[in-house]
Parts: sequence; C-alpha cells; structure tokens
Amino acid sequence: MEEYSVTVTDLINKMNLVNHTPDIDTDKILIQDPNINRPAVQLAGFFEHFDAARIQICGNVEHAYIANMHTEEENREIFEKLFAYKIPAMIFCRNLQPYDFIIEAGNRHGIPILTDSQGTTSDFVHEVDRWLHVELAPRISIHAVLVDVYGEGVLIMGDSGIGKSEAALELIRRGHRLVSDDVVEIKKVSKETLVGTAPDILRHFIELRGIGIIDVKTMFGVECVKETQTIDLVIKLEEWNRDANYDRMGLEDQYTEFLGNKVVSHSIPIRPGRNIAVIVESAAVNHRQKKMGYNAAQEMYNRVTQNFVK
Repeated sequence: MEEYSVTVTDLINKMNLVNHTPDIDTDKILIQDPNINRPAVQLAGFFEHFDAARIQICGNVEHAYIANMHTEEENREIFEKLFAYKIPAMIFCRNLQPYDFIIEAGNRHGIPILTDSQGTTSDFVHEVDRWLHVELAPRISIHAVLVDVYGEGVLIMGDSGIGKSEAALELIRRGHRLVSDDVVEIKKVSKETLVGTAPDILRHFIELRGIGIIDVKTMFGVECVKETQTIDLVIKLEEWNRDANYDRMGLEDQYTEFLGNKVVSHSIPIRPGRNIAVIVESAAVNHRQKKMGYNAAQEMYNRVTQNFVK
C-alpha cells in the first residue's frame, strides 16, 4: 500500500507553531508516521525500542525533567543521541521555551525545534494525532457519488450513466449536501471509520449528461455542499433484472468492503417510475434507526412470528 506524508511545514502551518530553527528547510522534512511520542525514558538516556519516525512532544513534565534531573553536560549528551536518530521534529507545548542547548543541537542535526502556545499538552497531542491520522490515512479513489443525507454519508455506486449524478442532484434539491460527484477519495482513518472527500479539481461540481457541468455551490448555495463526510451506507444502483432475487425484507445486512472496512450496502434496481432520491432518503433514515436500536424488518418478522404462534 502506498505511503503518504506531510511536511513539517504543513504541521507548522496547521498548528500555528513557532519555529526556533528557521534556517532548517522544513519543506524537505517528511512525517510519515501518524503516531506521536513523548520522550520520557529517552530523556533518561534509554533508546531501546525508540521509534524515531514519530514527532516528539514535550510538556511541563519533560521540560521540568530536563531542567532538574541532569547537569547541562549530561543533557547535551542525551540530546546529541536523541537528535542523531533524525526525528522529524521536537515540539514544546504550553508556550514552554526550549533551552538554548536544545536549539543549538537541533540546528546541528537539522531537527526543527517548535513551540505551541494554544493550550494544554494533552489537547495539542489529541489534535495533532487526529490531524495526522487523517492526512496519512490509507486511501483509494472510486467512481461514485457521496452525499450527506440526514447526517448519514451515503455512497452511491453503479455503472456509468445509470443515474448517480441525477439522484444526487435531486437529493440536493431536497435539502441534502453534496460531498463529491464522479470520483470519491476514501480514507481509512481508523479500523471502523472511512471518510470520503472530493478531489480538489472536482469539488462542488456535478456532471449531468446532456447539460454538462454545473456548480452546486454557486447554484444552490454553500449550505448544499460539504468538504468531507464519513461513509455510513452504500447504495448500489443497477439495471432492473426480473430474474434477479432482490432482498425484500432486509433482515440480514449486506456489506461492501473498502480498505478492509465493511460498510452496510443495499442494491437498488433501477426501473422507470422509481424515485431514487426518495429511496436513498428512506435507506438513510432506516440505517439511522438501526444504529439507534430499532429494526423495522425485525419488528415485522416478530409480529408475523407471534401471529403464527397464536
């Protein structure tokens, strides 16, 4: 699987960090590990099992330890060893100022020394961790449409020309929001969560055969578009086949897999007279009900079973 990266410059700009080593070209330093490390035992001189690919974050505890537990000479030796591992960056939180010998060592080894002044260390760690896991997540691009319907991310799939974009347009007219048309970039941000977005070049546009390209944001307003959306449900549109056996009860969920994550999916046969937008809305609401503990198909099955018992 392809590895993705962000630069330390991206990190500085995203988190509004102060760079104490401006002579280092942070555009060329890549971060490829979304996890972070707080150098506890490393500051004591223990480097076994040290993951040097992670950014290093120091808070009050690390800052005080550096000041009180070693002589300056010992600290210099430890940071020489630490920076020899070529970590991507070291960040001091709570607006704590890095000691001069740390900045000097950073300059010698090409390690950016940064500070954050926005809040607590734990808040900063959480925000950086969340951002890195999104930016560095495994991803694929698929031919589909992604729409936010009642807060549920509905991925509409099907052969070219089957009516995905037309269904999306009708959903937008009914008050729902477009995330992406034609191409959806899917990121696996956790073992349970997939997030979809549009490629920059296609964002907010829909292609309608016979009309061409329309700008949803301009035509319907900014409230009708969305940048990203979790993928909660897959709707597969397919040509009607009278010989096919379509699910009429929905007692057992079907799934579509992306990047190892399974998403509930429904196959919807296309036939003249069927309002696809209404069907997608109903599927989204029904999916929400199931997540909240109510299953209409199971309720009907229970009623039928109880009726037979009587």
